[in-house]
Amino acid sequence: MDHHFDLVVIGSGSGNTIVDKRFADWKVAIVEKGVGPLDSFGGTCLNVGCIPTKMFVHTADTARAPEHGAALGVDLTLRGVDWPAVRDRIFGRIDPLASGGERYRAHGRDNVTLYRGTARFTGERRLTVETADGPVTITADQVVVAVGSRPDIPEVPGLDDALGYHTSDTVMRMDRLPRHMTVLGSGFVATELAHVFSSLGVEITLIARGDILLRQEDTDVARRFTDLAGDRWDLHLNRKLLRAARAGDKLLLDLEGPEGAETLETDELLVATGRRPNSDLLDAARGGLALYPDGRIVVDERQATSVPGVWALGDVSSPWQLRHVANHEARTVQHNLLHPDDLRASDHRYVPHAVFSSPRIASVGLTEQQARATGRTYVTATRDYSGIAHGWALEDTTSFAKVIADPATGELIGAHIIGPEAPTLIQPLIQGMSFGLDARSMATGQYWIHPAMPEVVENALLDLPLDPERQ
Repeated sequence: MDHHFDLVVIGSGSGNTIVDKRFADWKVAIVEKGVGPLDSFGGTCLNVGCIPTKMFVHTADTARAPEHGAALGVDLTLRGVDWPAVRDRIFGRIDPLASGGERYRAHGRDNVTLYRGTARFTGERRLTVETADGPVTITADQVVVAVGSRPDIPEVPGLDDALGYHTSDTVMRMDRLPRHMTVLGSGFVATELAHVFSSLGVEITLIARGDILLRQEDTDVARRFTDLAGDRWDLHLNRKLLRAARAGDKLLLDLEGPEGAETLETDELLVATGRRPNSDLLDAARGGLALYPDGRIVVDERQATSVPGVWALGDVSSPWQLRHVANHEARTVQHNLLHPDDLRASDHRYVPHAVFSSPRIASVGLTEQQARATGRTYVTATRDYSGIAHGWALEDTTSFAKVIADPATGELIGAHIIGPEAPTLIQPLIQGMSFGLDARSMATGQYWIHPAMPEVVENALLDLPLDPERQ
């Protein structure tokens, strides 16, 4: 039997936020794939992404407190980590939220039908959903594709399900902490989870294909982070994983590097080499949707796809795999569904991101290498945490804030912070860029509390060597 709807939303993460009371007179279907432990309602961020990882990061930061105590004259000792208690506290908060959200969509509004199963396009705005009760065909006037992404596993001999490796989807629910874990990858997922598990007492080996971690960050930030990471983790840079195998309860990883071949032995392997959009799971091409070579669905500035009446948002279409971007795009789609004669565009001018490792990192706008590559004129200024009073209180000798600006106009074109509370400290810079404040006005047109952390941002702005008329 075919079922027709005014609106079908595929995905229960940011897409789920679209359907509110303003859609009370719409006939709506929401589709979420599967019913397994990795298919919880609410999407990646809630279940296996940003929210649980940041809860683990806070626990990790607490566990590391004794390392910093000695420099402050405080004798602290970490007597142990109760992993089941750590894990169960976090998912004891998250799992009820996921199940509660599903119950609400299943029973909360008469105009909303929830389908559990994988949806696949069979034509324009036409889908087949493989539910537990069999396939269901649904059509709609409007379709929103918000199915997110999943861990991307490199094609390496032996790296298959039989090996028993982890991804970010599974590693946070392990039964026990291993003695040793190897992390394959050098991006934000790899470095955040390496921080978590090393802080909880796990020995970490990290394998990176390049010579630097977090290579998408500003080079000064990435180099500083890599240097500090080398003090905590066993880094194997410029390495390629050739094959993987299991030997009893151990994993054997054959690597190729500058000095030839080597084999690593480890208890657990975390594969964190990036994420891929889930468009292939939808048979998006059969639905007429244009795709980029990497699998992302092509959308315009209004989040409209190549098929009239089909919209896409979040990881499945966006180059920014960030929940705050997906939420912003969901608001754009929501408005455009409700106001077809007054379409809006998403604002992607100043998309910030943060890395919740140790030290933390936050960034917005262009890196210095990007500014140089575009050929534009720019100036930079860097202020160390150790140059402000609060930095003295922290005994911080490695953190800094870096700003990049147009010397003629004072326009701030990039900002990068590495150190404690970086994701919070960068917010006034995001605000200033978004509302058109030049760097000098940003620094001098408001009070900055003394002696507080934001002074590192204030001083970096004041240090910018702008043209004399902008001083």
